[in-house]
Amino acid sequence: MTNPQWNDVDAYVTDLLVPADDALTAALADSAAAGLPEIAVAPNQGKLLNLLAQVQGARRILEIGTLGGYSTIWLARALPADGRLTTLEYDPRHAEVARGNLARAGLADRVEVRTGPALDTLQLLEEEGAGPFDLVFVDADKANNPHYVTWALKLSRPGTLIVVDNVVRGGRVAVEDPSDPAITGTRAMFDLVAHEPRLDATALQTVGAKGHDGLLIARVTA
Repeated sequence: MTNPQWNDVDAYVTDLLVPADDALTAALADSAAAGLPEIAVAPNQGKLLNLLAQVQGARRILEIGTLGGYSTIWLARALPADGRLTTLEYDPRHAEVARGNLARAGLADRVEVRTGPALDTLQLLEEEGAGPFDLVFVDADKANNPHYVTWALKLSRPGTLIVVDNVVRGGRVAVEDPSDPAITGTRAMFDLVAHEPRLDATALQTVGAKGHDGLLIARVTA
């Protein structure tokens, strides 16, 4: 559910602070044309990810959940010329759209799109000695959120930033609902973070064009 005033504020902020961008606009258009679900982050949220990566001084970024590559573009643009971003996407069709969007944005040289179940790919990354990553963005199936955060921690270093999207679920996260895997997984993730001594975290509610949701931000301390 969205509120017209939320949409107006998002549009106002975006018009002022997130100017129109051909590559990002085309990424959304191509994703829609390919039938991908319209669940990419909002432009002002993409800009937040970009700023977080810049503040973090990120040189190595891991993204779990690529979709059409919209958030990937925002994150990759924060990297230095020799930086690298690895993004994991379950659906090969989504991955192909993302690769095209990243190539058009001039980022194919610093982004690797890996296809397959993320939990399998994360295991491979560990075996390959990938990481540590400076920033991990988790935006995939919510039932596996606790597993993704566990892997993010394995592939991190002290100081790594972990960002998990869609953690408020329209406010439903506050009430246990065993019938909803997204709620169950997200609540399990919160419990994991709350009891993990190596993580210092908070979460924020957001409202806007994407409705009522929010994100968790955690810093690896040890």
